[in-house]
Amino acid sequence: MTEIKTLKYSIIESINNPNKNFTEIKLKISNDLKKNMYITHRVIKQQLHTQRQGNANTKTRSEVRGGGKKPWKQKGTGRARAGSIRSPLWRGGGVIFGPQPKQYIFKVNKKEKQLAIRILLYNKYSQTIITQNFCETLNKPNTHNVIESLNNLGIQTNNKQRVLIIVSNKSQALYLSIRNIANVDIICANHLNTLSLIKADKILITNQALNLINTIYNDKF
Repeated sequence: MTEIKTLKYSIIESINNPNKNFTEIKLKISNDLKKNMYITHRVIKQQLHTQRQGNANTKTRSEVRGGGKKPWKQKGTGRARAGSIRSPLWRGGGVIFGPQPKQYIFKVNKKEKQLAIRILLYNKYSQTIITQNFCETLNKPNTHNVIESLNNLGIQTNNKQRVLIIVSNKSQALYLSIRNIANVDIICANHLNTLSLIKADKILITNQALNLINTIYNDKF
């Protein structure tokens, strides 16, 4: 049985001066814990599957260079018959049943992906911080400014916790500012994925991004 759960967040501008404004998001998820775990596992498995390159490649005897001439005549030498020096039985020959390039396909429905994202957002509620905006007006890359903004929100970048920043619009300057900060990643709200959410120890979402999430990843109630 599905239920609409309302998550109420306080919008924080800084750790010393928290704003009293609040924002809400409604998530339609199931009360069945096993079903939620199953859906999340399927979507994560699908995402990991599609990341596999499948580039492993070996050559068969027909693809190995050389071996066109018969090494010796068929009879009369006392040796075993041989038709090519590139036979798989020979050193330097082809490979029998070796790996070939392939695509790893694991189909998951669009509604399953959206449900998995809603489940993870609900489970990560206590680790989520909402801010009005986050360095979205940067004109040029400034890593120091981004680190200072994270510290003002109570997020330390010098420890090993993984931080995921979700914004409505990822500018080039903001991306370049965050790229060199260890364990900090940035993603647009319309490109959310389960792997990024489940790896994050802290999630920072801008208010505009939260409204976008509420619009994109929720079914019609």
